Amino acid sequence: MKITATRSHALYLARKSPDALREWLAECRPRDLLMIDAAFEMWAAEGQITPAGEGWRVWLMMAGRGFGKTRAGAEWIHELAMGSDKRIALVGASIDEARAVMVEGVSGLLSIARRYRIRVKWEPSLGRLTWPRGSVAQLFSGDHADGLRGPEHDFAWCDELAKWRQAEAAWVSLQMGLRRGTRPRALITTTPRAMGLLEALRKDPWTVETGGRTADNINLPKNFVEVMMATYGGTRTGRQELAGESMSEAEGSLWPRALIERCRVTLTGTGRETDGGVVEEGGFASLRHPSTSCAGPPPRAGEEFFDKIVVGVDPPAGAGANSDACGIVVAGRCDGKLYVLADASVQGLSPERWARAVAGAAAAWDASLIVAEANQGGAMVASVLNAAEAGLRVKLVHASRGKVARAEPVATRFEAGKAFFAGVFPELEAELSGLSAGGGYSGPGRSPDRADAMVWAMSELGETRSGMPRVRAL
Repeated sequence: MKITATRSHALYLARKSPDALREWLAECRPRDLLMIDAAFEMWAAEGQITPAGEGWRVWLMMAGRGFGKTRAGAEWIHELAMGSDKRIALVGASIDEARAVMVEGVSGLLSIARRYRIRVKWEPSLGRLTWPRGSVAQLFSGDHADGLRGPEHDFAWCDELAKWRQAEAAWVSLQMGLRRGTRPRALITTTPRAMGLLEALRKDPWTVETGGRTADNINLPKNFVEVMMATYGGTRTGRQELAGESMSEAEGSLWPRALIERCRVTLTGTGRETDGGVVEEGGFASLRHPSTSCAGPPPRAGEEFFDKIVVGVDPPAGAGANSDACGIVVAGRCDGKLYVLADASVQGLSPERWARAVAGAAAAWDASLIVAEANQGGAMVASVLNAAEAGLRVKLVHASRGKVARAEPVATRFEAGKAFFAGVFPELEAELSGLSAGGGYSGPGRSPDRADAMVWAMSELGETRSGMPRVRAL
């Protein structure tokens, strides 16, 4: 009996009755059964199959946990690498995660190669895989965007893009190098998360999207799926993590996207422009669609309208490519209203270098004070900031509550029309929209460092001279 491990053959078997299927299996040789088991396309869900056609450059597979994203990615890469002399980028949230999941994991590339009885050369110290016909795959990290500068690739597999610390920069660097061969392509396998880059990719005409639910994976234990659905089915968490739905913002977000857009303004230098185009005295224009991001310093003529400008800093616990970002956000106060003026956050720098970035932001905006969280070593924070610029006035603050609890009073100011965004700050806004009332965070990255820095700056501006909110008797 001739066995063909194809998807059409799988459909043929699915139409057989249980008795007929048992008879058919009884006639199969052991090696036939092993071949069928290894033939991915026979058992794969629709969302795991490579899209047809040639009009796409990015394949976005956004699905629930346990759907089989890693298996699909490894199968796709292995098939392409069996060709001669291909150069492939394997990009994970970190090098360790790329190695543990994409290469050495139960559904990783080494496992797939063994299923097909193909010997590949794995060099862990170099982060490199080599196939028999000369194709090479190299590990990269979404935490270190500069590592993707220079190399050219035929194909790329990007795993859990929503977890990358330097997602925007790393993706741009990867795209610049995805130019080798006749048809370069990239596959993104990720669980959905509120993220501007993912939303932009979904709208890109060169992107084709597939997906699926946790329950679609026939290899998962039935009781696991039942427990997960009973626990999270119908909830926002279940829709995102199990059903693979893209949720634009966290449930109960402190900064819904609608609120952020409503609180967006732009600087005019010396006057205020209303929706009707009338210019009034003041320092800002409340525009529905600002024409500039206002990410840099305002016109010098507009500085007189600020009562006070401060720089909020959320220092990272360590240094290096895998460290958290150093949140650096500039905010100002004008006529009792608070404004986010700039996001100057940096990532992967030594304490001396991020301190210089803080000093640069303070100088550019003529800030009178730097407010820095001291929980990660207060003496060190003050020391490096003072070393970067001797004239800096630094106030250390200690976090006695969680990030969300500290953020709630600031979010209330935005809701009350007493705080605004003076421009567009995509990374900061993505973190803010990921903060949920009650303590959760589902935004990009592992920690809302930019959001925390903004909260420190705005909290300082919102205090009276005594450090406590003013209460007025009526």
